Amino acid sequence: MVNQVQASIQLSSKLPVSYTPDVVVVGGGASGVAAAMAAARNGAETLLIEQRGYLGGMGTAALVPAFCPYTDGEKPIIRGIGLELLEKMKLAAGEAFYSRNKDRLDWVAIDVEILKCVYDQEVLDSGAKILFHTFADQVLLEGDRISGLVISNKSGRSVVQAKLYIDATGDADLAALAGVSFQTGGEHGELQPGTMCYVVTGANKARFDQFLIDSGQNIALENTVIEAQRNGDLPQGRKRISGIAWITDTVAGFNFGHIFGIDGTKAEDLTRAAIEGRQLIQVQIQFLRKYVPGFEDIHLVHSGDQIGIRETRRIAGDYTLVVEDYMSMRSFEDDIARNAYFIDIHLANASSTMTIKYLPKGKSHGVPYRCMLPQGKSNLIVAGRSVSSDRPVQGSLRVMPNCFAMGQAAGTAAAMASVDGGGFREISVSGLQRKLIEQGAWLGERPGYAEHDQTAVSSHIEFEEEC
Repeated sequence: MVNQVQASIQLSSKLPVSYTPDVVVVGGGASGVAAAMAAARNGAETLLIEQRGYLGGMGTAALVPAFCPYTDGEKPIIRGIGLELLEKMKLAAGEAFYSRNKDRLDWVAIDVEILKCVYDQEVLDSGAKILFHTFADQVLLEGDRISGLVISNKSGRSVVQAKLYIDATGDADLAALAGVSFQTGGEHGELQPGTMCYVVTGANKARFDQFLIDSGQNIALENTVIEAQRNGDLPQGRKRISGIAWITDTVAGFNFGHIFGIDGTKAEDLTRAAIEGRQLIQVQIQFLRKYVPGFEDIHLVHSGDQIGIRETRRIAGDYTLVVEDYMSMRSFEDDIARNAYFIDIHLANASSTMTIKYLPKGKSHGVPYRCMLPQGKSNLIVAGRSVSSDRPVQGSLRVMPNCFAMGQAAGTAAAMASVDGGGFREISVSGLQRKLIEQGAWLGERPGYAEHDQTAVSSHIEFEEEC
């Protein structure tokens, strides 16, 4: 540790200090956007660092076609910043899009270019600063604290020195660089496959809807997919389309098919996945044109900048959320969010089976603050799919609405800690919960938890229930 500290001091003395915010957020996906907005809105000087030239993570870079459910089937449980951003995207996408989606909170299609602009504007309006095209490639440590980040971009290498650090990378990149222990995938390191999502134009929604009625199928098109596999027009493996999200009556996004053996923390694997994913899309386009009425004349307009990743690292935190907590719908004294999304673990290879478990409609479980606190680090918090959980629970927590909720909690906690001058474990958790509720979050119907005044909206689902 002494050598590590000395190396950190030597490195930081050679590089210029470019930013000194109260809070730095690394990663601009759903959790990072919410974290930056929450930290800034609560008075902290905040810097959001993102490796790409836009925000949104899997929802924009990987073209995940729709937001997973915000409700437990009866009422919205993901509220606050996450719900605010959903509604602003609906309004910004235009009258036709809003009319189609105004009463929907589950499986709302993502208009990628609109969402990028909404995220830009809302983060800037919160008072946070954004730094695009930038990697954090080294962590400087002093004891149990992070003293700085080394960042790299076109301007060169420099050091960011903050009071508090939020890892919103989705892969726990910052935590791993800081030496935090973690687990990856299943018992043997197996990982859920990735999916290269894409957007097509030239479709005919009315014709497709009639095909569903005539064929007696749902949007997964299982019978049609199996027929094409039998005829050799699709590869064996996934026997259904995971999702089709209609952005307009002629433009649709697809979550379809798997690329196996991909570790999203390895550049070599991401490279192979990009190449194989684009090849698979071309096969799927031919399938859609040949087998699916309404898609005869489609044209591919956008494939993901990277393959969609479902799981990588899970940190060792102060508490590990486990499947028994999920199934018993457990609440915790330090709840900072609620989750009702089903456990959704995609097959690790083409011959294995999927794991899916649902909670009863109207029910949810708590997400404790402690599962975001990495062991051994005092001024670092992790938000998003890499929080401390077992693999089944990660298969539920990993979706974007949950990431918004965890990000809002992390950002609010960071703002509180920046005022108090301590770390994330020194803040008042009850005070954090009060702030979250005051700012629109929902933490369940329990003594001491005020019900936020929001009318429940029924869920109108047209998207296959998998992400």
